[in-house]
Amino acid sequence: MNKKIIWIIMPLLLLMGDIFYEVHFVALNSIEFESEKLKAGKKLKIVQISDYHNANANEQVLENVERIKPDAVAITGDVVDRETDDYERIFALAEGLANVCERVYFVSGNHEWANDMGTRRLEAELESRGVRVLNNRNDIMSIENMDIYICGVDDYDTRHSDADEAFDGFDETSYTILLSHSPNIIKEGKNLKSDLILSGHTHGGQVRLPFVGAVVAPNQGLFPKYQKGIYELEGARYLYIDSGVGVSRLPVRFMNRSQMTLIEINGKG
Repeated sequence: MNKKIIWIIMPLLLLMGDIFYEVHFVALNSIEFESEKLKAGKKLKIVQISDYHNANANEQVLENVERIKPDAVAITGDVVDRETDDYERIFALAEGLANVCERVYFVSGNHEWANDMGTRRLEAELESRGVRVLNNRNDIMSIENMDIYICGVDDYDTRHSDADEAFDGFDETSYTILLSHSPNIIKEGKNLKSDLILSGHTHGGQVRLPFVGAVVAPNQGLFPKYQKGIYELEGARYLYIDSGVGVSRLPVRFMNRSQMTLIEINGKG
């Protein structure tokens, strides 16, 4: 074979191999926060799963959750793709998560609203399998004599969120987590009374470039400000955007491996 052809083919094969690996092998990302609202020496562990898009990754995800034994699992939207018409894998994931974790929470994303099943029917199916739907609702997690509020909003970008309903009756002295599929929820500003916001939606851009990061993200356009990772907000609050497990539109990830995240909040109060 001509050497010039080899020099062309080899990089293409390496690129294709990398893309396959980044799409199909789920990494476990880990991040930590501290809060005086939690007792010193206590730790809250949450696993976030975002933008699943009906991925063929149940075994990898469930193995991680079983090993971690988190206090809660937060599914931050787009568990299905808008084109999904076979829900068996999603329902199996929901059942598996509920079997290994007492508290599994879910908020809807834009793909739930675009899918033919309909968001409300999907919510009912998930709840019947042990998942707690937090669309514009909240719940109290009582863990080691600590009350932690976990609130959720329905999808912001499709205009279904209601922050007032999500925070109804919450206690400002307790540590509070908000689940929102879209990070654009931060536009609500002072209406958000949470210490930590967990989001997805951006996929981290799916394709990232060195020194640039995400090239494009939905509802933000080119070179988005909020694309992936931790962002400090006003008032010592934080936004974390997970780049997600699945893919949408194109089955491609580059410099942005499929992931789920273990979030640990350490008490220092």
